[in-house]
Amino acid sequence: MTAQTDIEARWTAYAKDFTAVVDQVTDWHAQTPCAEWDAAQLLEHMVTAQRDFAARNGREVPIFDGSRSMDRRVQWIKHSAAIQALAGDKSFVNQTMSTALGQSTVGDALLRFHGFDLVVHRWDLGRSQGIDVQFTDVEMDRLEATLDAFGDRAYTPGILAEPVQVAEDASRQQRLLARMGRKG
Repeated sequence: MTAQTDIEARWTAYAKDFTAVVDQVTDWHAQTPCAEWDAAQLLEHMVTAQRDFAARNGREVPIFDGSRSMDRRVQWIKHSAAIQALAGDKSFVNQTMSTALGQSTVGDALLRFHGFDLVVHRWDLGRSQGIDVQFTDVEMDRLEATLDAFGDRAYTPGILAEPVQVAEDASRQQRLLARMGRKG
């Protein structure tokens, strides 16, 4: 598998799992574990952050603003397809860029930062709907590696809340969520 194919495949898997939770949303006004966002605002954050990332790297992703459908699910699916197309575009993902963690390719940064968001916010969105989202061991490995790379920068305002305490017998996922300021 080439690096290009790996980026597209990993992005597609992250987006598919996030979309599976979007498909189950019945209350877009339900509060998420992120104090400042309800379910609709969390989805808007995801779209805006990904669009901004693409724009900073020379690509425009259309705004699927409901001109044909006010259905947030449909809007997400259209947006997600546009980002997936970029994840499969060699000229886009192979560009180099500077990140908070140093030089990277656009594809690696897409996975590290926005793939991280798709996994974490999948849990947040699920929680807002009473859905028990479980991370895979591979997802937890990647989340932990990203958190290790971020170090204390992860707790900069607007990124992650400060870690919370968990019981000694907490599961790996509960400990990871606590590390990200979430009560699992």
